[in-house]
Amino acid sequence: MDQKLASREFWLLAGPMIISNVSVALLGLVDTAVVGHLDSAVYLGGVAIGSVVFDFLYWGMGFLRMGTTGFIAQIHGQKDANAMRTTLGQSLLIGFGLAMLILLFQLPIIRTGLYLLDGSDEVKYYAAIYCHWMIWGAPALIALFSINGFLLGMQNAISTLKLAIIVNSINIVLDIVFVVGLEMDVRGVALATVIAQYTGVLIGLWFVRKELRKHPGHWLFDQIIHVEKLKRFLSLNNDIFIRTICLILVFAFFTREGARHGDLILAANSILMKFYLLMALALDGFNHAAEALVGKAVGSRNKAIFNLSVHLALKWSLVFGTAFTGFYWLAGEWLISMMTDLPIVGETATTYLPWMIAMPLVSIWCFLLDGVFIGATRGAEMRNSMLACTFVFFLPLWYLFQDLGNHGLWLAFTIFILVRGITLGMYYYFIDKREGFVQV
Repeated sequence: MDQKLASREFWLLAGPMIISNVSVALLGLVDTAVVGHLDSAVYLGGVAIGSVVFDFLYWGMGFLRMGTTGFIAQIHGQKDANAMRTTLGQSLLIGFGLAMLILLFQLPIIRTGLYLLDGSDEVKYYAAIYCHWMIWGAPALIALFSINGFLLGMQNAISTLKLAIIVNSINIVLDIVFVVGLEMDVRGVALATVIAQYTGVLIGLWFVRKELRKHPGHWLFDQIIHVEKLKRFLSLNNDIFIRTICLILVFAFFTREGARHGDLILAANSILMKFYLLMALALDGFNHAAEALVGKAVGSRNKAIFNLSVHLALKWSLVFGTAFTGFYWLAGEWLISMMTDLPIVGETATTYLPWMIAMPLVSIWCFLLDGVFIGATRGAEMRNSMLACTFVFFLPLWYLFQDLGNHGLWLAFTIFILVRGITLGMYYYFIDKREGFVQV
């Protein structure tokens, strides 16, 4: 494959995924904006705290998307149509079981989550309302993880883009109707999300059906429930799950410590974290392209495509990371003013904006390498890197910097992101020099 053709294939994956991910981030910005323009910061704080509870649940379940993409991409390289169906079936089966457990234990999950997160009584009151409405979307969202993982692993980023745009457009419209029109405050944000998620499952299954028609095969239900095959699927997903839980722990700790400084800091950090999410999801487009292309290269044992995929992902991650830094530097204050019309919240967010300006160039390395390791189904290295970054770096550094207040919290978080990239880079170097990612 020449470089021009490889670049075209890369952008056919990365382009739709960037647009898809940005639509998710824009949804988060709309959620924040509609609540941020209500008459009190407690609504914004309530959604921020409630969102962290669901980050624990849903980001934790995100291993299904990543693990499914890695396995499906390699199977796609091997052209095994039956195995495609088996892996998708396993992913959906495991996801359904997890969703039922979440619904069964929803009360202790919500109560424990809100207990562990700090905030005023009024903020926690609205966070609880938000959680009790949002929890009913669990089966739909977890199913969407499996569906998106399958479509991306099959190199079908266009369908994931269409699905994301439809779901997020429905969510945004319902946000405005429920919160602004019907004055449902945080309940409206949650209800809009749940309706959009279930709509997305129906549309997503239709896309999956269309994709499977291109690869005739059979659903082998005895293989879907085969113990050894499930163990292999769960083995990778277990490593990614631990990695993801550590990441969520850091974000939850960040939110909790911000809340300890008061509702004002909590609201300001919530706005800046939406900027982080916008940047992270956009750059994740290259991450997702790397997952799919690296997985396909590993499955077909093509080292040239592997190296070219990593090179393209690195090149464009640097370009877009630099662009985001410039964008936040030039337009950051304007974006903050669009997110809230509470002057004191805006002024507080602007005080900590420099951390967000630096964040894109700090983050690109770990985002890129996450995609490489997921595509190569190297979950253990991701797990070990994240455990070290969380417990050896982030938490001790926060303790050392806590006298700096919220600036110390942002400093510890920034170093955590930087060290993630460094440790994954070290793993990449040693694997490449020893056995290599692609067995030729």
